[in-house]
Amino acid sequence: MKRILLTLCLILSSSLSMGYSINIKMYKLAPHGRGDFIGTVMAKDWDHGVLFTPNLRDLPPGVHGFHIHVNPSCADRGMAAGGHLDPKKTNKHLGPFNDQGHLGDLPVLIVGQNHTATQAVFAPRLTVRDIIGHSVMIHAGGDNYSDNPKPLGGGGARVACGVIK
Repeated sequence: MKRILLTLCLILSSSLSMGYSINIKMYKLAPHGRGDFIGTVMAKDWDHGVLFTPNLRDLPPGVHGFHIHVNPSCADRGMAAGGHLDPKKTNKHLGPFNDQGHLGDLPVLIVGQNHTATQAVFAPRLTVRDIIGHSVMIHAGGDNYSDNPKPLGGGGARVACGVIK
C-alpha cells in the first residue's frame, strides 16, 4: 500500500510540475522610470505551447505587436529590453507559427474600443521556462510578421512592458 501511495504521489507531482503558469505585471513606458500599472498577462504552459491571457487596461484600441524581448528590463522607454528573443540567431521576423524565425514573435494583441485587452493568444513554439528572465513588450502598431515595408512588422514604438520573473 505504501508503494502504491508513493507511486501515485510521484505521478501527481510530476504531472503538476509540467504545467507552469506565471503572472507578468505590465506597465506603460514612461520617459523617466516605470509608468502606470496597466494589468497583467498570465502565461501558462498548455499542450504544445504557451497561452498568454492578458488582463490589461488603458491601451490604445487596435492591433498591437506583442513580443518576448531578450533582456529582463523595461528601462529607457523599453529599449533596455533589447531585441526579440532569438536564441537560434535567425535574424528573421516571421511570426509565431514559423520555426525559422524569432522565438519571441507572439500573435498580435487586440485591444478593444474600451481600451482593454482580454483575448488570449497562443504561442506554439514556447514554454513558460523559455520566457523567464526576459521581458514582454507591447508596441504602438500592429505586426505583419515581416521586415517589409517596415522593420519588425511595423509595430513601431514600445508602449508597455513587463519583466518576466
